[in-house]
Amino acid sequence: MSIQIPRGTQDILPGEVERWQYIEEKARELCKRFNYKEIRTPIFEHTELFLRSVGDTTDIVQKEMYTFTDRGDRSITLRPEGTASTVRAYVEHKMYGLPDQPTKLYYIGPMFRYERPQSGRYRQFVQFGIEALGSADPAIDAEVISLAMEMYKGLGLQKLKLIINSLGDQESRISHRTALTDHFAPHIEEFCSDCQKRLETNPLRILDCKKDREHPLMETAPSILDYLNEESAHYFQKVQRYLQSMGIEFEVDSRLVRGLDYYNHTAFEIMSDAEGFGAITTLMGGGRYNGLAQEIGGPETPGIGFALSIERLLLALAAEGIELPLGKGIDCYVVALGEEAKDASVTLVNELRKSNITVEKDYLDKKVKAQFKAADRLEAKFVVILGDDELERKVASIKNLQTGTQEEVALDSIASYLMENRDR
Repeated sequence: MSIQIPRGTQDILPGEVERWQYIEEKARELCKRFNYKEIRTPIFEHTELFLRSVGDTTDIVQKEMYTFTDRGDRSITLRPEGTASTVRAYVEHKMYGLPDQPTKLYYIGPMFRYERPQSGRYRQFVQFGIEALGSADPAIDAEVISLAMEMYKGLGLQKLKLIINSLGDQESRISHRTALTDHFAPHIEEFCSDCQKRLETNPLRILDCKKDREHPLMETAPSILDYLNEESAHYFQKVQRYLQSMGIEFEVDSRLVRGLDYYNHTAFEIMSDAEGFGAITTLMGGGRYNGLAQEIGGPETPGIGFALSIERLLLALAAEGIELPLGKGIDCYVVALGEEAKDASVTLVNELRKSNITVEKDYLDKKVKAQFKAADRLEAKFVVILGDDELERKVASIKNLQTGTQEEVALDSIASYLMENRDR
């Protein structure tokens, strides 16, 4: 019986993994420009962290978490998202006491949710996310959104749509919650069982239901924007003004709600308008979560962040036909002719690699013709030909596979020759 990969996971093989590396490197470069520092947290956490932060009424907690009991009879969960772990680390290590505030962090790593696998959605998936903790300035909301947009546009994506909304402060949300309950309650039996439960626990999340999105009451549901108090409305206006000053186009959608309980004030999503991207157009989402640090035992701390799926980013690139500018090929391939030359090639290859030259050689005792074919497959720029005769004269023949020219070079000058000529 052959053992296969678990459903909802994927192997990323050589040839494809380079695209992931390119995207991850671009994300790190972007965060450096915005002065966000990388944080790495455990892949699993105590289950209570996600119950208290993500919210026990969410689909993630109720249906999607990978939770198990360890040998110490502790409930452990593979992280379904990155914000809770990041804020837990922020609180546990008292990062709020650091002199430079706000604390600006990013992460790249695997997350786990037990959901139905489909195109671009896996049970193990990779998220890139940022969190800015310690500032209630609407300008940092705009900064976070601009970083997200720059991530996509910097990779060449053009067919993007930014949607923003305000969920308001606690006072605004209580007023809106009452209005939503009054709106849906008379017909709640027409909705799915999940929405019937949400009416009592968190009616805002009814607006996020995928099953009942076409129900007529969804279209006429009370808008959170009509229930924003003066302070919340002013905050949202400033976020919009900052985005406009940055030249970032957006649409306001009062029905946009985030699937996690800790969000308030600014919420946003970026979607792909590319033809053929798929029925689910959302690329990423984020928002403000001013009460999360307190919920897990920390001081009152405003925060905002986003997370995006690398898998869905790759789908968007494919939908727009964008090829990433990956560096292909190697600098040289060493072809050895004769036993002494084969022995000497081991040392030569090692010395070239120490000089930061990408090099490969034959390890299967192939014929010369097969070695040249291997060099072609690896897209080598040069072939270094070393035979017993050349070895005796302390030279090697170097062939430029792009121009077809060939010349002899002293053994102790091969590294410098390749470095001088590989970028020409």
